[in-house]
Amino acid sequence: MTIKPSLFEDQFVDMAFITRLLGVSNKWIYRLIKDGVFPKPIKLGRSSRWLQSEVESWLQERISQSRQ
Repeated sequence: MTIKPSLFEDQFVDMAFITRLLGVSNKWIYRLIKDGVFPKPIKLGRSSRWLQSEVESWLQERISQSRQ
């Protein structure tokens, strides 16, 4: 069971962080969002940000699925 951190303990991350972490293009990430596979961004003005905990949960789920 995963415990979700409070918003004060979590961080907002941008697309550059995500693409560096995953080693993929932003187009690939936006395709996953469109397909409902990746968490939707949080819009802050004209910027898009994600909660780091949601990105980590998504990645951990993918790792778990690949190990089955």
